[in-house]
Order: sequence, then structure tokens, then C-alpha cells
Amino acid sequence: MFVVLTGDIVGSSDLEVEALEATLEAVALAARGVGDWPGVTQWGVARRGGDAWQLAFDAPALGLRAALYTAACLRRLEKTRATRIAMAVGPGQMPGNDPNAAHGTGFTASGRLLEKLPSGRYLDDAGGGALAAAARLADHIAQGWTPAQARAMAEQLPPGAGTRAEAAERLGISRQAVDQALWAAGYPAIEAALTAIEEGK
Repeated sequence: MFVVLTGDIVGSSDLEVEALEATLEAVALAARGVGDWPGVTQWGVARRGGDAWQLAFDAPALGLRAALYTAACLRRLEKTRATRIAMAVGPGQMPGNDPNAAHGTGFTASGRLLEKLPSGRYLDDAGGGALAAAARLADHIAQGWTPAQARAMAEQLPPGAGTRAEAAERLGISRQAVDQALWAAGYPAIEAALTAIEEGK
């Protein structure tokens, strides 16, 4: 079973080539981070067209966490930097860890959902129900993140991220600044929701 995240860059036509490449590299960096998460044994990321991408990995319960982590890795570049993400879960095969060579229901559903996302919605789940509701609420919160809040979120969202004091040291700011950024970004509620989802899988 794979969770598949298919995305494209918001406002890509307004970005200079260098800015678009930096944004897509931020996506790739986030994907490589997800590949190191506990429980992930197979993963792959690939570019699709000029401004689109796809990440697939075999730990479906971590899908929403990975989507928010990816969003944070982009938003920390600047407030207007964002990607739409369509998530889907299903069986499939991914030869050579290349999503472009993969097939299966999750890959198909994720791509189709991205095509149907309404204007202003950056995150959704093809499965519908409670998971889609959680994704849409998380999307509403994440779209308001400042770069400082996104930097703190990107430090704390990965499983086993460590303490906030350690995050502060990595970011070169105070523990109090990290706490303030996380609180303003909605981290306590987001983390509680993610934990409930992951423990329920």
C-alpha cells in the first residue's frame, strides 16, 4: 500500500525560473526527509511536467504529516511559496522507486484529485470522509503560516523530531521563539490530530 502525494506549484507562472527551481528543490528535499522517517521502507519522488511533482511511500498513515511537512518546507522560503497536494492511498507497484513508472489505484486517484481541486484549496484527500475533513482543516491553518512559523513546523513535524530546545538550536533562535511560532502555527492541535490519525491506522 502506498500513499501518493501529487502536487503542483501555486502561481508557478509568476515565478522566475530560478525561483521555480528552488521551490521544486524544496519539494525534493522534503521528500528525501520523508524517506528517512521511521516506518518508510520504499519511497520515490519525481517531477511531472514543468511545475508538478509526485511523492509516493509505503507508510500510508503518515500521508497527512508528509503533506504538511512538504508545505512547511516551501512556506519557509517565503510566505507566498506554496504547492497544491492531492493525497490518495492504494495498492500499487513502483519499479525503481520512480513514481513516473508506477501504477496502481493510489497513483491514479491522486493525479485525478489534483486535476479537480477547487480554487483556493491546496490540500485534500481522495478517500473523502474524516481524512479529507482533517486535510481541509489543516490546509486552512497551513495557508496562514508565516515563514518563521513554517520553519518551526518543518523542524517539529517529522516523527522523532526531538525537543523544541533542539529545534531552537538548529534554527539559531530561542526556545521561546520556537514555542511562540509553533503555537501561532497551530502545531499543538495539528500534532494531536496527526497522532490520532496515525494511531488509528
